[in-house]
Amino acid sequence: MTGLLVVTAVPAEAEAVRAGLTDPTVTVRPIGVGPAVAGAATARLLALAEAAGRPYRAVVSAGIAGGFVGRVAVGGTVLADRSVAADLGAESPAGFIPVEELGMAPELLGGGRTVPADPALLDALRAALPAATVGAVLTVSTVTGTAASTATLTDRHPDAVAEAMEGYGVAVAAAHAGVPFAELRTISNPIGPRDRGAWRMREAFAALTSAAAALRQP
Repeated sequence: MTGLLVVTAVPAEAEAVRAGLTDPTVTVRPIGVGPAVAGAATARLLALAEAAGRPYRAVVSAGIAGGFVGRVAVGGTVLADRSVAADLGAESPAGFIPVEELGMAPELLGGGRTVPADPALLDALRAALPAATVGAVLTVSTVTGTAASTATLTDRHPDAVAEAMEGYGVAVAAAHAGVPFAELRTISNPIGPRDRGAWRMREAFAALTSAAAALRQP
């Protein structure tokens, strides 16, 4: 069995993680943007490692994210206690209907919209990153960018701390492979009306490098 697999969306995130690693057994791979490609690429990496007789001990989805105002500051670090597919469901005149409430057979839901972080892995990350904010990290296919959509998402997920685009896909791949999963994010911008001038990418990448020291053999 080999070490920890850390997957990021883009190469810049992977480089930031590698810059802070202290454990040489950790493998870091950029896999693409969005839950579909993240899930497919992670599943492939896990399957190849297993076929080679060197399965990964755990997988972490890492990168930068938007943070919910009042719940986490720009430049802060968050750990997901669960990864949530926030837009998996249906619209209706009465509002959003989660996929679990659409009347499908349970076996068709693949575990639903929520995948919890592995408790032991999360505990280890919390111990190494005591200042990190812990809560739900939402996975979306369309990043929130208006006041109205921000308010809706904030009300629908009162304990969510961040929004990103890959965690749920990685989590599902890990669950199907029977591999422990966690998600770590650093905050580059507040969730809300899209304003590139308010983004603090340098601070978020620096925080990601600092947090990477916590990513070690479980």
